[in-house]
Amino acid sequence: MTTDHTIPAAQRVESLISEVAEVRAAVLAAEARSAELIARVRDRHRESARNLVHYVALRALDIRGLQDRLAEVGVSSLGRMEAGVLGHLDVVLTALRAQLGQAPDPDPQALTPVAGREILARDTARLLGPEPADRRTRIMVTMPTESAHDGDLVAAMAAAGMDLARINCAHDDEDTWTAMIAAIRAQRGPGRTSPPLIAMDLAGPKLRTGPLLPGPPVLKIRPERDVSGRVVERSLVWLGRVDDQAARGIEGALDAEALPLAGDAGAITEALSRLDEGDEVRLTDARDSHRRLRIEARGSAGILLSADKTIYWMTGTEVHALDAVLTVGPLPGVEQSMRVHLDDTIVLTRSMEPRPAVTDPPFVIGCSLPEVFDDAAIGDEVWIDDGRIGAVVTAGGTDALELRVTSAGPRGAKLKAEKGINLPDTTIGIPALTDADRSHIPFVAAHADMVNLSFVRSAADVAQLIDALAAEQAEDVDITLKIETVAAFEELPRMLLEAMRWQDVGVMIARGDLAVEAGFERMAELQEEILWLCEAAHVPVIWATQVLESLAKSGLPSRAEITDAAMAQRAECVMLNKGPYIEEAIEALSDILSRMGEHTSKKRDMLRQLESWSL
Repeated sequence: MTTDHTIPAAQRVESLISEVAEVRAAVLAAEARSAELIARVRDRHRESARNLVHYVALRALDIRGLQDRLAEVGVSSLGRMEAGVLGHLDVVLTALRAQLGQAPDPDPQALTPVAGREILARDTARLLGPEPADRRTRIMVTMPTESAHDGDLVAAMAAAGMDLARINCAHDDEDTWTAMIAAIRAQRGPGRTSPPLIAMDLAGPKLRTGPLLPGPPVLKIRPERDVSGRVVERSLVWLGRVDDQAARGIEGALDAEALPLAGDAGAITEALSRLDEGDEVRLTDARDSHRRLRIEARGSAGILLSADKTIYWMTGTEVHALDAVLTVGPLPGVEQSMRVHLDDTIVLTRSMEPRPAVTDPPFVIGCSLPEVFDDAAIGDEVWIDDGRIGAVVTAGGTDALELRVTSAGPRGAKLKAEKGINLPDTTIGIPALTDADRSHIPFVAAHADMVNLSFVRSAADVAQLIDALAAEQAEDVDITLKIETVAAFEELPRMLLEAMRWQDVGVMIARGDLAVEAGFERMAELQEEILWLCEAAHVPVIWATQVLESLAKSGLPSRAEITDAAMAQRAECVMLNKGPYIEEAIEALSDILSRMGEHTSKKRDMLRQLESWSL
């Protein structure tokens, strides 16, 4: 609505005072309605709980027109009030009254945005550790399995700028986690006097596709060719164990595939001793192709071979060298998949028995969560493998769900084993804490600084985690809520108020699953709204999933990734996933966050009406 400039200025200011006062009254009324919820939080979170309720009430209003009219009379807008709603409203009222010569009448107890941001900074330091010397935003890194026995890798990650180490309890075991933690605790990051903090993820219910029967045990290894088909780099493969010393100076040798050798260990050692660098060996591969290879290096228990033609290795392949014969031992079966297309039928079954990979529909595969078959309804959307396959339920039953593929790309998509399944329309009747999660809580309570709760969708889920930690007397273990479903997003205010019964709390935006659940077109909007809400609650946010993923995995980032990493600076922490180039990714992210931190802090918005939350 535009301003009618025929109205006297004083009358316009009086009208604005009335409008802002109505907004103020609305947020105080919301506080009164939520008094019981606010009373349950810890004393140190009381102001944050009140401000969260104020903000949710404010965002239930559409005040864009009010924003514009305030600007027209030269008064600060309401676009940066998240951290202190009531105090900011009082500042605006004071400025408006001053234009009419009226005395100010602010509430001296009202929380201002400055005071709110101080609370957020305090709680961020408590949850995520002290602020690094050269940036405000912390960096969390997912620990790879090899970090359990590679102290140099952990040291390099800490030196590159890792502030928190994330251990995913869905992988490895307690012995491996213990070794990881020992390596982490021994480190000091740059400009820090303490090692990185340790965050442990509870996996939550696993909703994944079931196994497929493996294909034949064949491994295809080929040389690198240029566009004209000429070999520019011979392929490399180890027979037997990789030997670091023998591989020294040979590019790609340490990354080459290693094939086991079958037979008596003494006979293998004796045969290897008769071979040397430069010798030629021969074999017939799985496709009956005759191949000649060259020995590039010989170690104590293996040889490194190179070839200029593609070879299909299989269990039992015989390699002839002089008068010696080496036999390839058992190879794993080739991972199978089924290519599905638009309108094809997929059948999810309760049985997790490995299924054969077929080429024509129906494509039958297991589903790891039995509750799905009780709760999913006809018409519910289903997304598989991070949204690569979209489908809708067309028939239900106690043991199977029939799906019609609605999205698979123009050339189809591969349906694989152990891939995530999302059902955004389905309310699944299972708590966030599984029996497996509960079995890990004593270890987490004894070793972690923070526990990340996966699949959380309600205040009841949060309460269960609090009760489990309290039973272990683990009040020094902080809680982070992973927001990865639309249900969790919609229940976030109530979950935060429940979590504020605990010492320290954070939120992780698990953008991968959340994008699949909500739709990619809504992802940017949802992550913005989570940032706003958490700033109002003075709760630190961890920005997660696919940050600099190409850089961590391949050593080369995309332009979009760099922009995404720069946007992540508005969160209090950014999470990187593991990869061969994780050190480079940590260093790049640290540099980006440091540079962006000098330019921006949070944001200003127009405050369109939101219907996402209610209390």
